[in-house]
Amino acid sequence: MLNYSEFGAAHAPATLIVHGLYGSGRNWGVIAKRLSNDLRVITVDLRNHGHSDWTETHSYPDMAQDLAELIRHIGGPCHVVGHSMGGKASMVLALENPELVDRLIIADIAPVAYTHSQIQFIEAMRRVDLSTVSRRSEAEAQLADLGVEPALQSFFTQSLDLTEKRWRLNLDVLAREMDKIMDFPDLNGAFDGRTLFLSGAASDYVTPDHRPKIKSLFPKARFAKLPGAGHWLHADKPREFEASVHAFLHHP
Repeated sequence: MLNYSEFGAAHAPATLIVHGLYGSGRNWGVIAKRLSNDLRVITVDLRNHGHSDWTETHSYPDMAQDLAELIRHIGGPCHVVGHSMGGKASMVLALENPELVDRLIIADIAPVAYTHSQIQFIEAMRRVDLSTVSRRSEAEAQLADLGVEPALQSFFTQSLDLTEKRWRLNLDVLAREMDKIMDFPDLNGAFDGRTLFLSGAASDYVTPDHRPKIKSLFPKARFAKLPGAGHWLHADKPREFEASVHAFLHHP
């Protein structure tokens, strides 16, 4: 069972938030608390991330199955919000288990293969000398020396276990499975529920060229952009992101 946290009243509509690569449910705590005024919000750690189990695989069908088990455990179905890698996992969940998903929000990702890799960040984290680190700021300084930008330094170190001097990320498996993470499985069928593809206006992760593929899998998909936001749209424009999620989930 995946590690998860809950916010809000148990009787409110359930909403599952699924983080992206190198993230965790912890990254979404502030947004979860703000959304929990009228939602039961569940933040999850995906496999090989946070406090969830480490496994030998990191495929989207595996991640989707993990999420399906969690939703059944909490008494689903529920709304699902997924960002980046978590958005791809959420799409596979909805396509394979549509009965478990009410409304679906996909944050800045498309159901396509991407050519860029995120392996450079694994290499940077591996090069941090954790034996010398007693505060997150010291790890951030080492990441800075390795060329990692400030916003990502603080993001990565949220997955640092200072007591055990280890990353709460299964870097070896994530590196080995990177091609699968960048890809998207070839799936048949479609999810007929209400779906919002919410993108950062300054991001190029979701383009007009992706729309035919999106509409073939998610025929009721709607599209919106957050001005001034990049790929990390929930961090760049948190209030606007929360407002968009709230409006979509509460619109009749």
